[in-house]
Amino acid sequence: MTNAAMVIKGGRVIDPATGRDEIADVLIADGRIVAIGPGLATGAHESFDAAGLIVAPGLIDLHVHLRVPGDGSKETMATGTAAAAAGGFTTICCMPNTAPPLDSLETLHDLRRVIETEASVRVLPIATISIGRKGEAAVDFAALADAGAIGFSDDGDSCRNSAVMRAALEASTRLRLPIMVHCEDKDLAHGAMHEGEVSRRLGLPGIPAEAEEISIARDILIARLTGGWLHVLHVSTGYGAGLVRRAKAEGIHVTAEVMPHHLTMSDGWVDGDRTQHNTDERAGTPGTPADPNTKVNPPLRPVADTVALLAALRDGTFDIVATDHAPHAAPEKTGSPFKDAAFGMSGLELALPTMLALVRAGHLTLGELVDKLSTAPARLLGLPGGSLAVGESADVVVFDPTERWRVTPQSLKTKSPNTPLLGMELQGRTRLTLVGGEERYRA
Repeated sequence: MTNAAMVIKGGRVIDPATGRDEIADVLIADGRIVAIGPGLATGAHESFDAAGLIVAPGLIDLHVHLRVPGDGSKETMATGTAAAAAGGFTTICCMPNTAPPLDSLETLHDLRRVIETEASVRVLPIATISIGRKGEAAVDFAALADAGAIGFSDDGDSCRNSAVMRAALEASTRLRLPIMVHCEDKDLAHGAMHEGEVSRRLGLPGIPAEAEEISIARDILIARLTGGWLHVLHVSTGYGAGLVRRAKAEGIHVTAEVMPHHLTMSDGWVDGDRTQHNTDERAGTPGTPADPNTKVNPPLRPVADTVALLAALRDGTFDIVATDHAPHAAPEKTGSPFKDAAFGMSGLELALPTMLALVRAGHLTLGELVDKLSTAPARLLGLPGGSLAVGESADVVVFDPTERWRVTPQSLKTKSPNTPLLGMELQGRTRLTLVGGEERYRA
C-alpha cells in the first residue's frame, strides 16, 4: 500500500507515550494517525482486523549491524530491513563497523543512496568515533552530524585512546548526540566465551567480566570529566549495570542498553543447556555443546548476571532494549569450530518473542515492553515514531502475543539466520508493520 487510508480494527492499543491501553480502532491516512477510538467507520478505507492482537508504535532499534557497505554475503540493506519489518521494527540505527567504516562524508552519502533505494524501514546511520575505527584520531564530529549521523561509535572495538574519547565526549555536549561505546579491554578479552565454570569445563578460552567492566568504568570517568553524553552499548554483567546505576545517581550523563539474549540466555547455552532464564519456561530442547551460534560479544554470562540485568531493566538503569543484530554467513559460524567462529547473533526477528517471554513470566508489562523497544528509544534520541498520538507518523506494529512459531532459516527474512534459537518454538509474532502509513510487512 502507498499511504492509502486504513482502519486497524478492534486491537488492544498500547501507547506508553500517551498512556493509552484500551481496545480501540486506529484510523490512518496520508501517512499519519488520524483518530483512535471505538467504532471508527471504515468507509472506503482498507480494514485490518486486529481483534485479539496488540497495536503499538513501531519498534525502534538503536543497535543494528547491516553489514552495508562491505559484506553482502552476511546481509544486505534489502534483507536486513526486511528482517526489521518482520520483527516489528520501523526505525533502525546502523553501526559503522563496515568496510569501509562510516567515518567520512563520502561513506555516509554513499550509504544514504543505498538506504533510499533499498531500505523498507527507516535507517539512521551511526558514524565512527575515530578515523578507520583505529582509536588514533577523532573524526570530524560536526561534519558527520550535519551529514545525518545520529551518534558515534567504534562498535566492535573500544576506542582505546582516552584523549580521543575525551574529544568525542566534549563534541557530544555541543552536538547533543551520544557517544555509543563498546566497552571491552582487548588486552584481557582474548577468549571465545565468558570465563568461568562453563568455559573451563569445555576447555575454551574465556573472556573475564572485568574486560567489559574496566572499560565501562574508564568511559564513565571521562564522561564525568567532560559532561558529555555516554551511551553504554550491550551491557552484559551485573557489576557493569551497577557502574551505570551509580554513575546516573551521581548525575553523570550516562544512558545504557541491554540485549534480549543477555536477559534470557546464559553461558550454559554454550554447553547445550537451552533454559530460557527469567521466563519460567524453556526455549526448547537441549542443544549441541559449543554451538557457534551461541558465540556473541560481549559473551553470554552466568545466570546471576541475567538476573541482575533484568533487575537493572526494571529499575530504569537501562534506558532501552536493543538487539545488536549481527548476521554472519554460515562458513563464519557453523562452518567453524567454536573458538574460531565469528561473534554475533541475528536478533531483529527474535527480540519481540524473546521479550514477550519476560512479560508472560510477570517481569514486565506489555506497556513496559513497548516502552523499552519503541517509546524510550524515540525519546532518547528525539527520533520520529514511538507514539500513536493523533498527528504522529503512522509507524505501527500489530502483533499477536500468543502465536506460536518455529524458528527456521526459512521462517526468517535475514540473509544470515545465525541464532541459537533455530529449531525452537517461540510465542509472539508480528502480523503487520507500517512505516509512515505504508505497509512493509504483513503475515
